Amino acid sequence: MNGTAHMAIGAATGFMVANSIGSEPDITAALVAIGGVSGLMPDMDIDGKLSNKVTFSPKMIRAVAQIIGFLMMVYSYLEGIGKERWLGIGYGAGMLILSSFITQRRMLMISGIGVTACGWQLNETWLWLLGIYIFIASFVPHRSYTHSILGIIYYGVIAQYLESSLMIDGVFEACVIGYASHLIADMKFLPFNKRGIKLFLPLSSREI
Repeated sequence: MNGTAHMAIGAATGFMVANSIGSEPDITAALVAIGGVSGLMPDMDIDGKLSNKVTFSPKMIRAVAQIIGFLMMVYSYLEGIGKERWLGIGYGAGMLILSSFITQRRMLMISGIGVTACGWQLNETWLWLLGIYIFIASFVPHRSYTHSILGIIYYGVIAQYLESSLMIDGVFEACVIGYASHLIADMKFLPFNKRGIKLFLPLSSREI
């Protein structure tokens, strides 16, 4: 399944979460966006050498890194104070510049380091945990640990801290259900998937 479909399904889960808790329109829009992004997150494990088997193109990964860099700059400017603000803006600007020159895998690795550093400077637990996720994802094979129960659990921890930071009900559910929707959509029982996912890594490498 391609990235657009994963994002659409994730966004739909965010809308369902918002509808189930009776959110206002602005909160609904936020949950839809969070669900859509979460629906893409498992494919941060992309290996450029397996371009015929992956969901995103290198251009899309570069665009994601640039968006993350830009959001880091905006978030740092709005939430940071003094030195922390300018360090966060610097990290974000660095990601924007580097994403135009480095290879796909190295770009993910450096992006992970940058996000982790920014989260540490801003004292945002969810952000540095996300950076660690991106860093680790840059080393693992496609459809492995990010497509497993371990991936869901780790992303759930990120989601819990994100909900506490944003103070918006439904963020945790939109994140976790959006993430899980990606795994379900990649399972082998669906007729359009030739490969499945190794849901129970490291206990089992069997694809389901």
